[in-house]
Amino acid sequence: MATDPILWIKDDICGLGPFRSDLVETYWRWEQDPALLVGYGRQSPESLEARTEGMAHQLRGGNIRFTVYDVSGTEPVPVGVATLLPDHQVRTAEYVVMLAPEARGRGLGTAATRLVLDYAFHVVNVRMVWLKVLAPNAGGVKAYEKAGFRTAGTLREVGYWLGRVCDELIMDVLARDFIGPSAVRALVDPERE
Repeated sequence: MATDPILWIKDDICGLGPFRSDLVETYWRWEQDPALLVGYGRQSPESLEARTEGMAHQLRGGNIRFTVYDVSGTEPVPVGVATLLPDHQVRTAEYVVMLAPEARGRGLGTAATRLVLDYAFHVVNVRMVWLKVLAPNAGGVKAYEKAGFRTAGTLREVGYWLGRVCDELIMDVLARDFIGPSAVRALVDPERE
């Protein structure tokens, strides 16, 4: 008998739950997608064995990892992974997200990013979240901007996109810039939200 996954917070189309060791092969399949390899600027795929070894380390680490779910259907379906890499001394965090090929282009990246920002600002209490994205990744840049990120700077010619050298954008969002309804506040104080 299947049980519903744990969802910490959600909106109408997306939910965030815990990183799950039983999904390692699913995560690995998404990570081997050529479009994702290009988007991350990685030059080589990883074996399932190496990914499985890395999973144990990730589950013990100090980073905050989420499984991203599509909740628009009758049952939540895992569609990606999002990670916050916090620096507690300065109360900031780096953000990384990965979506399955079949989940892209449906607004789930923006929704997941907004939920992670909500969690970062209202649970982890960071003051700023930042990310790096290759400049030619127009879909990623657009999703991050919709979620509230702004371009903060450019690292020139540090990445590769389809075999060509490219710039990498640094984007950030401050807690005070977080827009939209808060799923965390709605859980804590439903009358206020």
